[in-house]
Amino acid sequence: MLADTGISGTIPSAIGNLVNLEYLHMANNSIYGVIPESIGKLGNLVVLALYNTDLSGLIPPSIGNLTSLSTLNAYGGNLEGSIPASLGKLKNLAALDLSMNQLNGSIPIEIFELPLLSRYLAFVYNSLSGPLPSKVGRLRNLNNLALTGNQLSGKIPDSIGECTVLQNLWLDNNSFEGSIPPSLRNLKGLTTLDLSMNKLSGTIPDAIGVISNLQVLFLADNNFSGPIPTLLQNLTSLIALNLSFNNLQGEVPKEGIFRYTTNFSITGNSELCGGIPQLNLAPCNTISVKNNRKGRLVTLKIAMPIIGALLLFGITIALFNLINKKTRRMQRRPLLSPITEKQHERVSYHALANGTDGFSEANLLGKGSFGAVYKCTFQDQGTIVAVKVFNLEQSGSTRSFVTECEALSRVRHRCLIKIITCCSSINLQGQEFKALVFEFMPNGSLNDWLHPKSDQPTLRNTLSLERRLDIAVDIMDALDYLLNHCQPPIIHCDLKPSNILLAEDMSVRVGDFGISRILPEHASKSLQISNSTIGIRGSIGYIAPEYGEGSAVSTIGDVYSLGILLLEMFTGRSPTDDMFGDTMDLHTYVEQALSGRILDIVDSIIWLHVESKDSTIMSRIKDCLVSVFRLAICCSNQHPRDRKMMRDAAVEMHAIRDSYHMFHC
Repeated sequence: MLADTGISGTIPSAIGNLVNLEYLHMANNSIYGVIPESIGKLGNLVVLALYNTDLSGLIPPSIGNLTSLSTLNAYGGNLEGSIPASLGKLKNLAALDLSMNQLNGSIPIEIFELPLLSRYLAFVYNSLSGPLPSKVGRLRNLNNLALTGNQLSGKIPDSIGECTVLQNLWLDNNSFEGSIPPSLRNLKGLTTLDLSMNKLSGTIPDAIGVISNLQVLFLADNNFSGPIPTLLQNLTSLIALNLSFNNLQGEVPKEGIFRYTTNFSITGNSELCGGIPQLNLAPCNTISVKNNRKGRLVTLKIAMPIIGALLLFGITIALFNLINKKTRRMQRRPLLSPITEKQHERVSYHALANGTDGFSEANLLGKGSFGAVYKCTFQDQGTIVAVKVFNLEQSGSTRSFVTECEALSRVRHRCLIKIITCCSSINLQGQEFKALVFEFMPNGSLNDWLHPKSDQPTLRNTLSLERRLDIAVDIMDALDYLLNHCQPPIIHCDLKPSNILLAEDMSVRVGDFGISRILPEHASKSLQISNSTIGIRGSIGYIAPEYGEGSAVSTIGDVYSLGILLLEMFTGRSPTDDMFGDTMDLHTYVEQALSGRILDIVDSIIWLHVESKDSTIMSRIKDCLVSVFRLAICCSNQHPRDRKMMRDAAVEMHAIRDSYHMFHC
């Protein structure tokens, strides 16, 4: 066993001479170079573990000669090229994980004919393409199938229902099309089904509602339409449901998982109605439709003349509007236009003052550099929002107000705070008043959870390792969107726990864009830079060191802040902790512990959520934490050129989270 020993260098070709070797475990080391072709001579090898290394190049086809191999685990490297079809010769293989590499091409069909593949098949976050072959149904002994984060396309084959012992199925973040195969009803033991972030369409089949053991169901970010199946409320094991950003219509069920808003999300389905009162959805239309045929005929006879008259009237109006189209276009404001000063009067000062009880201390949620945030309740609507009131006596606050308006008007992402409206008015003293109105986050900020004020932390007011991984993924998705997918890109400039807000279901909303920077359209895509002249941007402990030396803000500066934030999330220590001084900082503190003291620096609160501490579980937790800390250290390196790019960091964090969840389920 050579895992976690700190060794470096390449794997020598002479390793092929160790013909009696049964276990080759070199994971979590700085091993680089290629996997030598001679490894195929190790005919007695049972376990080959090369995960979390810097190995690169192609997977040698000679690995197919390891006929005794039971486990092949090489996730978290830089392997490239296609997956060799020779892996289909490993008839004793029970577990295969090549996640988080740079593999491309299609999945060899031979892999789906491995008779003993049972523990897991994982190719998470590579660049694999093509369809999922129908032969996937031959994996009748497989417990876990994880294909998250590739470019797989086509329909999900109906044969997937033949994998009758499947417990966890991750097909999210691909390009699958078509409908959900009804054969999923045959997967009686399925506990996790994640099909989110694809191009799936059609209705959500009732077949899912009969998978009695289902605990996690994620179908977000697709094109599903029709109603939410009422059978879902009968799934007594279901603890997490995400149907967000589809085209669902009709009434939201009220029983089962739908009784508590913390357990499900339906955001982004504008045609849903009803449900429990906390959803604040419009009531459903209760007008009944007569089923009697005679009644329908009578209704039609009465309705037809009326419909004809209405059509004639409608045509007349349409012609009139067409004539005046140009005039109206000049007067009408575009629906998706940025928020400007002329639009700020959408809510009055008096409405905000009344909703916050005169901006009382009792409703104060927090204070920042340019103002304070209050909880505001609009009594007439029963709506709760958050109001950020700017202190206009503070230098730069007006600029911050405009910057935040402009930044938030450009973005749309599930993990970014949503601006509802603005207010630019005069207060009761005749002074200028500016405020932003946001969606209310009932679970406060990440800072509140990482550093609870209570001296007696419990399971209810602290974060488990699983929850921290989910939060980290959300944060990185938001930042990846801002820096790489938003046009033009936006540099946040102040990423820290107090600016990470948590919704009712504990999903993330990154907020406070008051000092953000919108990059010019012509900025370089490799290292986007803003020629800011405002000075140092950010908070002490999180600000990129080059900013203090006069460098312009850049996307890689946000990556530094992200790295520090990750270190704080999993150690529980702030970068401004009293234990750090001139010779030690949070980055160095964690880096020095990686050699063997990793469990000593982990936030002790995490252990409250670990029910069993047997060696297998502890080993898996350690592997996960090592991966997280290594990623965080790569992001928070002193020199910008040594930091990981944001896109790569997000992919790696997804793989770490998904890999841990897969083994934890």
